[in-house]
Amino acid sequence: MTKVLVTGGAGTIGRAVVERLSSDADWEVRVSDYREPPVWMREACEVHQGDLRDPDVARDAVRGCTHVIHLAAIVGGIANFHKLPHTLLEMNTGLYNGVFRAALDEQVERLLYVSSSMVFENATEFPTTEAHVHGVPTPHSAYGFSKLAGEIYCRALHDEHDLPYTICRPFNAYGPGEAPGDEPGIAHIVPDLIVKVQAGLRPLPIFGSGEQTRTLTHTRDIADGIVTALASPAGVNEDFNISAGEELSVAEIARVVWEACGRDPAEFELEHQPSFEVDVQRRWPDVSKAKELLGWEAQIPVRDGIAETAEWLADHRVEWA
Repeated sequence: MTKVLVTGGAGTIGRAVVERLSSDADWEVRVSDYREPPVWMREACEVHQGDLRDPDVARDAVRGCTHVIHLAAIVGGIANFHKLPHTLLEMNTGLYNGVFRAALDEQVERLLYVSSSMVFENATEFPTTEAHVHGVPTPHSAYGFSKLAGEIYCRALHDEHDLPYTICRPFNAYGPGEAPGDEPGIAHIVPDLIVKVQAGLRPLPIFGSGEQTRTLTHTRDIADGIVTALASPAGVNEDFNISAGEELSVAEIARVVWEACGRDPAEFELEHQPSFEVDVQRRWPDVSKAKELLGWEAQIPVRDGIAETAEWLADHRVEWA
């Protein structure tokens, strides 16, 4: 039996990863999170709680595991990047120090680090290949910089200590499980827009011109890509864009959300609000490497996934309203 630690396993992507791992008899799963995991996770997995920035806590979490998937981080929508820049850097760097050192000390077989499309914040190549990370200008945002730093940590661990790694970069994750933030832009774009539509806002507020593009990827697809990369020998010491392939403008995404929430298409209109200092104008990854090396590609159509997410948010409104 192969035992894998999932840090941040109670988060939105983390829950999808744990569910995907738990469906495969080849994996024994341990979850580490400062939050209380849901009941199904506590019943299906070994649970560890604590602050992974503490070296002793991190070693306790990793001990006995052959693999580590590191998801624990401060994330969120565009407003979060601007509201908490120092907190992001401090927290995420502290987690790298704790978890990566523990993975090294415990000599795990592979460390899989979940990075972010924000390392390509200043991309000039579209569709953006994995190799572009070595030439793209450094991210301006603290979040993008912190996720890029994690990638450099992984390569440094391998270069100095031969620790095998895999880097996965999800693009624009969405799906059931992520509640809206307490102010616009704190959550990711899909739940942020859905709750605005469900609240009856018209015109629908968006940040910026709406011409910015995103490549929305369902959390179940992301989870499947992460687990596939971890299990494959072809994933050793490689990095992958884990993403769907359809580039949509923010205005197009807003329209899909509007219609998924049952609103009249003829009444759709947008209100353009000032955006933030860092608002990536184009995000469109090349996804051929994952297909060629791992045999993996995203499966869930955006319109189906948004409809499912809208239904989940409507059903769970009492939990976050």
